Amino acid sequence: MSAPQYAIPGSVSAPPPPPAPAPAAENDVAAAVSQARTVNEVLAQSHVEAVLDELDRDLVGLQPVKQRIRDVAALLVIDKLRLNLGLQAQTPSLHMSFTGNPGTGKTTVAMRMAEILHRLGYVRKGHLIAVTRDDLVGQYIGHTAPKTKEVLKKAMGGVLFIDEAYYLYRPENERDYGQESIEILLQVMENQRDDLVVILAGYKDRMDTFFQSNPGMSSRIAHHLDFPDYSQDELMLIADKMLSGMNYHMGAGGREAFDQYLALRLTQPHFANARSVRNALDRARLRQASRLFAERDRELTRDDLTTLMPADIRASRLFADADA
Repeated sequence: MSAPQYAIPGSVSAPPPPPAPAPAAENDVAAAVSQARTVNEVLAQSHVEAVLDELDRDLVGLQPVKQRIRDVAALLVIDKLRLNLGLQAQTPSLHMSFTGNPGTGKTTVAMRMAEILHRLGYVRKGHLIAVTRDDLVGQYIGHTAPKTKEVLKKAMGGVLFIDEAYYLYRPENERDYGQESIEILLQVMENQRDDLVVILAGYKDRMDTFFQSNPGMSSRIAHHLDFPDYSQDELMLIADKMLSGMNYHMGAGGREAFDQYLALRLTQPHFANARSVRNALDRARLRQASRLFAERDRELTRDDLTTLMPADIRASRLFADADA
């Protein structure tokens, strides 16, 4: 089966590629799944278990979220078996809400969910379109409907991920056009739910307020997943995974220095979990590069080029502020 293609935020402004006919192998998989009579047969033909295992490997922690995704996958597998026996004619509602702070893995889980839905035949393409308010809402009368419909057109057959969805609703501004976009989304979420899954994401408190103000949207969301913040130990594991993926490692005392950095950073405002960890590692790599660049006459070894030293981490202003 060909792998789903994922869109990145902002990519909705580019014209979509022309639809390609499904490969024969993919048609064979769909046919085999439609003939399955056991859970193992569905899993063997769809390879959904591989996606779930990949989710476990890619994301640290988030056990409640991972279990909920497995529960949804189990529902879809059983529903597929029911459909194969003629027991159900209506596609289950699969629209979701992902709530949590930045950097907790919401987009990554949405991408895996799109792949699961595709492999089980609930969406035709399995691609993810990630957007924000600016991609959906226009600036003047008559601009919002075409923008929203164009995004929906590109998302059909896959998953539409709307980040910070609560910004669509601005009751304090009577000239705001977000409500028009919401009404179009509601209609499509209800009438074309067999060809599109919508995932709304954002901070939990703001999403709760959004749903209270938009009961029609709330009633269409079948699955609510809350993404908890990472613990300091989990953030350290995330840092290890990120460094390994970039062919870096911590030198002697480096992990201790970064653990102290995390303890300081967690007390600061605007902490963004894994996103803040990545930013910190990028700055440490920048300091390492400056340190090595200054040693112009020395032949640099592989270890030199792949090792972050404690000094590369402790040069952060957080340590200076703490000492002060």
